[in-house]
Amino acid sequence: AKPLWIDGTAKSHQLFLAYDRRSLAELDPSLVLQEFVNHGGVMFKVFVVGDTIKVVRRFSLPNISNCEKAKVDGVFQFPRVSSAAASVDNADLDPSVAELPPKPFPEALAKELRILLGLRLFNIDMIREHGSKNVFYVIDINYFPGYAKMPDYEQVFVDFFQDMAQAKQKKRHCK
Repeated sequence: AKPLWIDGTAKSHQLFLAYDRRSLAELDPSLVLQEFVNHGGVMFKVFVVGDTIKVVRRFSLPNISNCEKAKVDGVFQFPRVSSAAASVDNADLDPSVAELPPKPFPEALAKELRILLGLRLFNIDMIREHGSKNVFYVIDINYFPGYAKMPDYEQVFVDFFQDMAQAKQKKRHCK
């Protein structure tokens, strides 16, 4: 469970795991409910800036075993996920967990979302189902993400704004 409305406060990043129907009553609406999927504790942030797409690995929520679920009653609150310091690049992880999605997949997904959403600046948070190679879930789409987590964001934005200015200039001359 996560808040429906995000306002930049610490509360808007709170995540909870509700183990049963009774646990849901402990949470304050308005919430987005998503089924928890074990994913090896790694998420993929797909940053989109115009036609540029960069995928970054970040630590995420840990796997939850059935034994752990049986021991818990009520709601478990997770710490904040995916902070800038949570890069997995230098971590010693199982390659099957940390391997980036095949490049064509996030590119096609970003292209389709650019069209459907009409956005040129956004990011997608994805996870890979633990134990699978190509089963991914989109868990969030951020229409106003922080780009400080994206490598080389300064140059990417310079290029993006130059392309936008050139397209606008071209459009003016074509009239």
